[in-house]
Amino acid sequence: MATHTIGIVVNGATGRIASTQHLANALAPIRDEGGLSAGADRIVPRPMLAGRNAEKLAEIGKRHNVEWATDLDAVLSDPAFPVFFDAAATQQREASLTRAIAAGKHIYSEKPVALSAERGFELLRAAQARGVKHGAVEDKLGLPGLQKLARVAASGALGRVVNFRLEFGWWVFDGTEVPCQRPSWNYRRSGGGGLILDMYPHWRYVIENTLGPMRRVSTAMSTATPERIDEAGARYSVDVEDNAATLIELQSGAIGTILSSWATRVRRDDLVTFQIDGTQGSALAGLHKCWTSTNAKTPRTAHFNIASDLNIDYRAHWDEVAEAGPFKNPYRIGWENFLRHVATGAPMQADLAAGIRDVQFAEACYRSMKEARWIDLAPHS
Repeated sequence: MATHTIGIVVNGATGRIASTQHLANALAPIRDEGGLSAGADRIVPRPMLAGRNAEKLAEIGKRHNVEWATDLDAVLSDPAFPVFFDAAATQQREASLTRAIAAGKHIYSEKPVALSAERGFELLRAAQARGVKHGAVEDKLGLPGLQKLARVAASGALGRVVNFRLEFGWWVFDGTEVPCQRPSWNYRRSGGGGLILDMYPHWRYVIENTLGPMRRVSTAMSTATPERIDEAGARYSVDVEDNAATLIELQSGAIGTILSSWATRVRRDDLVTFQIDGTQGSALAGLHKCWTSTNAKTPRTAHFNIASDLNIDYRAHWDEVAEAGPFKNPYRIGWENFLRHVATGAPMQADLAAGIRDVQFAEACYRSMKEARWIDLAPHS
């Protein structure tokens, strides 16, 4: 049995997602467990943290026994690290990925992979010309609840899908009475912020991987909280959307909606819920759990009573889907797929083209709002 060590430059390593999910819950555990199986061989990741804050890098590096550097050019020129992963600020991503591709690195990227589909295609063409492998993070597909939902949908148990509904969000405080729980760049156009660009890439791959391709979209959006307090205590104007509603028609003819907001108070089963209704049944998933209901369990509702409550517990007509196996962190699933792709050439569904499709969806939503009309989505290729 051979062991293949793959050096990985983790750019933006001091950020929350990179340090907690990609490193602490994916790369470090894979390494500590002796690597990832690939046939008779093992693939062992060797992370190299990259960023600008030496103090934070040193602290994270010590915690996980990982090397670190502040000189990105130096690590990009090091052949011991053939993979470049980017989780730095959105505004910096295209430049970082371009440098990595030019250096001959295989690239793996957080979303969005670029600020526009056009720039994303430039990255893809550069990667293809350089002959490097590429991937995009699609972590939400690995959430236990959405995995169960996907299995139910694929089984055909729901019959022909007629509609779906995805709801997401919570109340993000503006910082005046309670500290804001999201970074200020999320609410500044100059920082690559905006709810659509931030969250809709996730909803694109979740919906299309579960139900099939989209045909067209129509979106309305607004800024619910026009002013916020930043990390330094300074008041600033919000110049991006934090509230959006989207109507989607799939190629199959099914119609669905996305409601996403940083200005809503949660009174539903989870922070994100995805419901699919079909001719034979329905399924609804949250982050971890999933429930189904069939025609046999569906109450025969004929009317509502304006004088009194009917006292019907509608949740009682749903059954929880059983666990399929032990939990595996969704970010780890993505890294296992990408490492096998790099080491063995195994297929990588979530490649750069998929990441560009995510951006195309976001762009279509922005265009729909601007032009006040439906926007067609080209078939995914």
